[in-house]
Amino acid sequence: MITVERLNTRAEGVGGGVSVARALPGEVVEGTPEGGRIAQPKILTPAPERVAAPCRHYKACGGCALQHASDAFVETWKTDVVRQAMAAQGIDAPIRGIHTSPPRSRRRAVLGGRRLKSGALVGFHARASDSVTAIPDCLLLDPALIAAIPALEALVAEGGSRKGEMRLAVTLFEQGIEVSVTEGKPLDKALSLSLPQIAGQFGLARLAWNGEVLLQEEPPVLRMGRARVSPPPGAFLQATPQGEAALLDCVTEAVGDAKQVVDLFAGAGTFTLPLAERAEIHAVEGYAPMLAAMDRGWRNAQGLKRVTSETRDLFRRPLMPDELKRFDAVVIDPPRAGAEAQVAELAKAAVPVIAHVSCNPVTFARDAKTLIAAGYRLDWVQVVDQFRWSAHVELAARFSRPHMG
Repeated sequence: MITVERLNTRAEGVGGGVSVARALPGEVVEGTPEGGRIAQPKILTPAPERVAAPCRHYKACGGCALQHASDAFVETWKTDVVRQAMAAQGIDAPIRGIHTSPPRSRRRAVLGGRRLKSGALVGFHARASDSVTAIPDCLLLDPALIAAIPALEALVAEGGSRKGEMRLAVTLFEQGIEVSVTEGKPLDKALSLSLPQIAGQFGLARLAWNGEVLLQEEPPVLRMGRARVSPPPGAFLQATPQGEAALLDCVTEAVGDAKQVVDLFAGAGTFTLPLAERAEIHAVEGYAPMLAAMDRGWRNAQGLKRVTSETRDLFRRPLMPDELKRFDAVVIDPPRAGAEAQVAELAKAAVPVIAHVSCNPVTFARDAKTLIAAGYRLDWVQVVDQFRWSAHVELAARFSRPHMG
C-alpha cells in the first residue's frame, strides 16, 4: 500500500518513491509499479476531492489528466503550482485567483489520425500510449470541432499511411474549421485533386497539407479587438476565447495608460491589435507570416493607432536597452522556454511597466527573479486555465518600477 503525498508536474500522484496515475494527495492505493509508475492503481481510500469523471472517454483517453478531481481541487492545485514555482526563486507575490475556461470551449487542438484497414481513427492519444482514442463526446473541444471529426477521418483515410500517424491541427474560425495536416503522405497529382474535394464536401474553411494550402474559399478570420485577422495555416492562437479574453484583460490592466508599447513574441496580434485602440504599438515576432497577417488586420480596421512590426528572433537577437528606452510599457508572451536573454535586456532597460504572459510557471519565476533583482516589483499574478483538466498552467503578471510605474 502507498499513501499519495502530492501531485507531480504531470498531475500524477507521488508516494513511496513512485508515481501513481490519476491519484490524489492523501489517497491510499495499491498496484504493481513498472518503471517507477503504477499505471492502473486500485484506490483503497479515496480523497474527499475525488469525483466521477464527467467524460465517458476519460478512462482510455489521455487528453485530460484531472477529471477525477473536483474543480475546486484543480483550481487550488494549479494556483499552488504557480506559488511554488515563485517560492523556489524566493518570490512572494499576490496571486489574484484563477480564471478557468468552461467545458467544450477549446477552439484549437492537435489530434492524431491513423489510417485503418477500413476507414480511419482520429482523436487524442490514449493514456501513456501512442495509440489514438476516438473522442466523439469530448468535453474539451468546441462542438463545431467535434462535428468536423468525420471530415478528419475522411482526410486520414485518403492521405494517411498505414505505417505512421498524422497530426491534424484543427482551429475554429468565423467561417468554419481549418485543418492543417502534417505527417501525411507526400502530395501527388491524385491527392492534390482528391483532398480538396473531400474538404469541400465537408465544408471546411481551409485545408493545408504539409504546409501547402489546398483549399480556401476565403481567408478564415478571427476578431482581435476591432481587427479581423487571418493567421497562416496552423498558426499558434490562444486555446479558448475565454482564456484569451482573460489574458487580454490582464495585459490591458497592466499596461494602463501607456502610450508607446512594445509587444514581444506578438504572434498575429492577440494583444497588439486590441491595445492599439489606445496606444501606439511596435510588434516583434520571429515568424514573418504571423506579422503579415497582423498588419493586414490592422490596415483594414478602423479607429486603431499606429502599429509597426519587426520580424526578429528574440532568442538570438533580443531588443537591447537603447531600443527599448522609447517605450513606456512592454508586453511579453514567450513560449515555454521563457525569454531569458530578452528579460536580461529588459532588466537593464528599466521600462516602467511590463505585462508578462507565461505558459510555464517555472521559466516565468526564473525570469521574474531577474526583473526583481533589477529593481522591479511583481505587483500581481493572475492564473489562467485554458487547458481544463490538464496539468498545463498559464498566467499573466504585472511588473513595475516603484519609482516609475
